[in-house]
Amino acid sequence: MPKRTSTIWSGIKRTLRFVAYFLLAITLLINVYIVLSGRFYIYKGVRHTYLVGQAGPGIYELNIFPYNTISKAEKTEKWVKPKRFNTKKLSAKDTKYLKKLDTRAFLVFHGDSIIYENYMGEHHVNTVSNSFSAAKTVVALLVGVAIEEGKIKSLDEPAGNYLKAYNSGGKEKITIRHLLMMASGLDWEESASNPLSENAESYYGTDLLGLVNRQQAITQPGKHFNYQSGNSQLLGFIIEKATGKTLSDYAQEKLWKKIGTEHDAYWSLDKENGDEKAFCCMYATARDFGRIGKLILQKGKWGNAQVVPLWYMQELERLPEMSTDEGVPNYRYGLHIWEYVGEKNPIYYCRGIKGQYVISIPSENLVIVRLGLQRKKDITIPEIKKNNQKYIDQIKYKVGHPSDFFEFVRMGRWINSQ
Repeated sequence: MPKRTSTIWSGIKRTLRFVAYFLLAITLLINVYIVLSGRFYIYKGVRHTYLVGQAGPGIYELNIFPYNTISKAEKTEKWVKPKRFNTKKLSAKDTKYLKKLDTRAFLVFHGDSIIYENYMGEHHVNTVSNSFSAAKTVVALLVGVAIEEGKIKSLDEPAGNYLKAYNSGGKEKITIRHLLMMASGLDWEESASNPLSENAESYYGTDLLGLVNRQQAITQPGKHFNYQSGNSQLLGFIIEKATGKTLSDYAQEKLWKKIGTEHDAYWSLDKENGDEKAFCCMYATARDFGRIGKLILQKGKWGNAQVVPLWYMQELERLPEMSTDEGVPNYRYGLHIWEYVGEKNPIYYCRGIKGQYVISIPSENLVIVRLGLQRKKDITIPEIKKNNQKYIDQIKYKVGHPSDFFEFVRMGRWINSQ
């Protein structure tokens, strides 16, 4: 081997050794940190994301966590298929848009009828998938039922009446209403990308109760909208404490069996015989998610039965006065339900991080369900426009809503149009 070539090769080997030692050192440091901090959930997170080619949680992960079963209705109610079922086809442009966002299901319901149903990829009519944060609204509905039954005294009851950790440190001021408003004033970090955030620990960890009990109060509750999954998890624990039943059992008895569901649903747990991830992770079929939308559409009524009390549904839909990070009033969030009020008749919807939507449009008796793997970012006010009152007045009702939400509403309305 020529001397010059040998020298170059020796340099390459030294560089490779340095890189190998550097990576080994980093790996050791990371493992030391995980062990010393007790963040062992990171191992599970890495194993079920990066090592399987994902950047984050997926919608088909039921079997990687323990779960409770929510049994279907004893008397199922089939969606009516009218003559116009699937007669309207989305345009090539809209179909391309759905595929670009990795859509897996797009369904449109009008009244008791299913008028459009489209599945993509491996998804089909019997597939159950993760609701992600759309489950938060289900938790809110159960709060209303528990209040109506007298299990919970009122919306303004302190959370500390059910959780001892919330009787001091400023947390004694937090009420059930504050949790539903997403205005608890806790220090929970809501992040989909930070592996050290409470969100990551709550999804992959094994001690949800310990996690929520460790939260600290940092601002006055009831004043500022700050979306935090920890609030929903606290509500789940409050329901369990108040009713003496698991969240799954209570959901089965008070909701799932009463709305004609065709399939069992499932709720992921933090560990075997553990606690439900109330902030997310309810698995169901697209058609049964549509029933949640219909229940909201009908203000808690199903058939002749008022499943969720009417007074509570009205309270759920009322927009609390809160400040927001964008500097506009709260035009988007009720009590654990998203709203769009930028038109004469409001739209209500449940939303999950990957683009799980259950959209209810009461004025049109219309429900739209979209499930998938991607979602557009929320609409925000650019920094250079924050002092432009004319711009803010034009966009203020859209702030906090993703642009794909409006696209899905448009598609659903077109399908329903005569």
